[in-house]
Amino acid sequence: MSMERVTRFLDENGVKYVIQQHSPAYTAQEVAEAAHVPGRHFAKSVMVKVDGRLALAVLPATDRVDLRRLAQSLGAQAVDLAEEADFSDRFPDCEPGAMPPFGNLFDLEVFVSPHLAQADMIAFNAGNHHEVMQLAYSVFDRLVKPAEVAM
Repeated sequence: MSMERVTRFLDENGVKYVIQQHSPAYTAQEVAEAAHVPGRHFAKSVMVKVDGRLALAVLPATDRVDLRRLAQSLGAQAVDLAEEADFSDRFPDCEPGAMPPFGNLFDLEVFVSPHLAQADMIAFNAGNHHEVMQLAYSVFDRLVKPAEVAM
C-alpha cells in the first residue's frame, strides 16, 4: 500500500523512475553500497518529532541529523527522534526503517538537507530492505515540495 501509493503518485504525474533490486541491507550506507549509489545521493528518511508533531527529515546516507541544529533551523523548541510506535501506522506496508521520503503522501511535513538538494539523481528505500527507487531530485522537489533546512 505505501509504495503503491508512491508509484501511483509518480505514474499519475508522468514521472520516470527506476526500481532496482539489491541484496538485503539495513543501514542507509549499506543500501547505497548494495545498490551502487553514492551515499551522498541516497536519501534516508528519518522520522522526527518537531515540537511534538511528526515530520520527515530527508538527508544523504553520509550525513547524520543534528537535532539541535534542525530545531534551530526550524525555530522549534524541541526536535527529537520519533519512536517506531509513533509512525508505523503511517507506513503500513513498509518494513521498519525502509520508508520512502514522500511524506506529503502520508500527511507528514518534509524537511530536506541542502546536501541532498545538490544531487541530480536520488535513490531511496522502496518500502523494503531489498529494493531502491531512483529518480531526479528536481522531480522529488517539485512533487514533495520539501522545506530545505540545515540539519
